[in-house]
Amino acid sequence: MAQFQRPTLCCCRKVLTVPSKSCEGGQGLGQCRLVDIASASNFHCFKLRHFHLDLRLNFAVKEITGWQVLELVAIQPGVQTLVLDTHPSLLIQSIDCKVPGTTGAQDISPSLIYRVDPFTDYGSSLNISLPAYVIRPHRAFQITVRYTTTDGPAIWWLDAELTCGQTRPLVFTQGHSVCNRSFFPCFDTPAVKSTYTATVRVPEGVTVLMSASRSAYSKQDRVFQFSMEYPVPAYLVALVAGDLQHVDIGPRYDIVFLPPSFPIVAMENPCLTFIISSILESREFLLIDVIHEIAHGWFGNAVTNATWEEMWLSEGLATYAQRRITTEAYGEAFTCLETVFRLDALHRQMRLLGDNNPVSKLQVKFEPGINPSSLMNLFTYEKGFCFVSYLSQLCGNVKRFDSFLRAYIEQFKFSSVVAQDLLDFFLCFFPELKESCVAQREGLEFERWLNACGPPLCEPDLSAGGVLTGPVQRLCDLWASEPPDPEAIANFNLSSWSTFQTVLFLDRLLDRSPLSHGRYQTILDEMNAEVRIRWLQIVVRNSFYPDLPRIRGFLHKHVSGD
Repeated sequence: MAQFQRPTLCCCRKVLTVPSKSCEGGQGLGQCRLVDIASASNFHCFKLRHFHLDLRLNFAVKEITGWQVLELVAIQPGVQTLVLDTHPSLLIQSIDCKVPGTTGAQDISPSLIYRVDPFTDYGSSLNISLPAYVIRPHRAFQITVRYTTTDGPAIWWLDAELTCGQTRPLVFTQGHSVCNRSFFPCFDTPAVKSTYTATVRVPEGVTVLMSASRSAYSKQDRVFQFSMEYPVPAYLVALVAGDLQHVDIGPRYDIVFLPPSFPIVAMENPCLTFIISSILESREFLLIDVIHEIAHGWFGNAVTNATWEEMWLSEGLATYAQRRITTEAYGEAFTCLETVFRLDALHRQMRLLGDNNPVSKLQVKFEPGINPSSLMNLFTYEKGFCFVSYLSQLCGNVKRFDSFLRAYIEQFKFSSVVAQDLLDFFLCFFPELKESCVAQREGLEFERWLNACGPPLCEPDLSAGGVLTGPVQRLCDLWASEPPDPEAIANFNLSSWSTFQTVLFLDRLLDRSPLSHGRYQTILDEMNAEVRIRWLQIVVRNSFYPDLPRIRGFLHKHVSGD
């Protein structure tokens, strides 16, 4: 997932974790017991084998109605209640139970008794009383929940005038990290993964995509059917429906460009990536975001962080993979430039938060009740990337580390892991590093990487980017000098720079603003959104009146959606 404009992060606690080799089949957590303080569910009491959604979208009243069927197996004795995550915007109509393969009275029960209790300001708990005959070891049963949901935090209804075509309304869902409990009742924790299928019924002229493969489509009935054959966590279930214009650019992997109201830059769901449409103005940012989201197919989707307090396991590894790809495709200098730009932003955030702020830890710990939608930051990406880069440096050869990452994915695919799984597997893969006690190297201890506040303990060598970052710093120094040298500044042709060079320059100039000499000029006549938003911040910070009208136009386009 690309970095949030409206941030989100949730909070989890490990009651007990064990190394990967101790888990059954080497599949991550195995029988580890986790307590996710952002989830009200009792997910550790059940195995979720599969679930099915049957939904009808009503754009007139902005409502989704339908039912969900969960196939479950009790894995703890004496369990009499199933607890799922839900949300006040999701209204339960009835809940039934069925035990496949049985007959008579035990085949289908009357409506089950349930209650909805408050949990936090971002969700509720759905408590379902189970019939005694259901709770038998290793026997599957099905729970059917009929419900209606409207405009909860996961569901975004856009009127026609807020879309690009302005002819039909649009709806999309955004589940990360704990929002999908308003889309369907679930074990809303990344520790639980399952396959799913879906049937979606829509009005004429509406196309539906989901984070799954389309298995069938009835044009006459306007029914779309989907199937996800690999286990995924609840937050990766996504849907978009509207007047979608299709352009075929390669094998099936759907990228949907959403209007400016999309709350984040980009979000990768299996088979389906959402990207904010303004990113189309910058080819470089588009490439980086698409590559980053594709990298989540391995790090985040195939292997998932089991707790949100270790989201760096997805974001840090995906960022590392993204930069390995861009180095191969576009060269080391380009990758170093992009990394310098991101690390600049990390240190800028560090100055705002302070060196001892606990959110700067890789293993972030939060207390119950904290709203997870306000806790996202750059550390999961960039501090996580620096730790992964440090691990690759320990190997002495980037190709050896590539081999480790491939083995890591193969070992833990379709499971959820904690940091100890990754690090134990790393040391087992490189026994010579384990023997030399690299995990306890003074000042760079793995434990310190994970639990110390502050900036990364070390950063990768980015000197190969000097050919691109050097001119940026020289121009920045000229602009901030007293008195400025207009002729020297005029020798720099920003129109020949890449977008990342320009935004790095503007960010560093913004760090030095307000500039005392009061001499400004519009940087470029034609600016993409990434450049424009930074230039307009400089305009505001320095009260550059000739460009103040541009601010209204920018906000009108990128906030109102026009």
